[in-house]
Amino acid sequence: MNKEMQVFQKIEQTNKIECYRQLNAYVDKGKILFTGSSLAEQFPINELLPNQSIYNRGVGGFVIDEFLENIDTLIFDLEPSKLFINIGSNDIGLPTYDQNTLMTKYQKVLDLIHDKLPQCQVYMLSYYPVNADKKSFIPEEEKAFIFASRTNASINKANKALSLLASKNNARYIDVNTCLLNDDGVLREDYTVEGIHLWPKAYARVLEVLLPYLNA
Repeated sequence: MNKEMQVFQKIEQTNKIECYRQLNAYVDKGKILFTGSSLAEQFPINELLPNQSIYNRGVGGFVIDEFLENIDTLIFDLEPSKLFINIGSNDIGLPTYDQNTLMTKYQKVLDLIHDKLPQCQVYMLSYYPVNADKKSFIPEEEKAFIFASRTNASINKANKALSLLASKNNARYIDVNTCLLNDDGVLREDYTVEGIHLWPKAYARVLEVLLPYLNA
């Protein structure tokens, strides 16, 4: 991502946080909340479940440090009773990615939730699979960079660590990875926009996995 795009993304993220901050003054507290980065933000939960009161506070492009910096706006101001969280995918895509560092920061997120919302049921969504061979608008040289560390191997390894982290923190790990895979163990081509982000029908498939937890 070039500097101009980085500046534009930062402006967009800042405006989104301010929008959420203002909207939080009107929320009905104690409801269900989806939060995280773009894969959470783009989850069309209100269209797929129009009769349920569910909030979405995802911010595209956020790494876990940025999530922590804005955690009041993204979680605590809403005081959810159920929290579905998907954060860290962008960290896996960084050249400096280190799994232990990611899990340490995720632990900090869980510690803050436990301290401020001890009654909240936390559901930790697995990291979604990718498909580096998906034909898209992204130039090949940029794709090589995007998928350098964001591979299904690193995602599968991170998911094992995430599952362990959930069990240590009285949270529920939910595998939303397997339901999106093709026979070769990668993200189904018809489910993804460009190899990472998902089409609505993919989210509809994920929702099938989430429904027992949403309705519990």
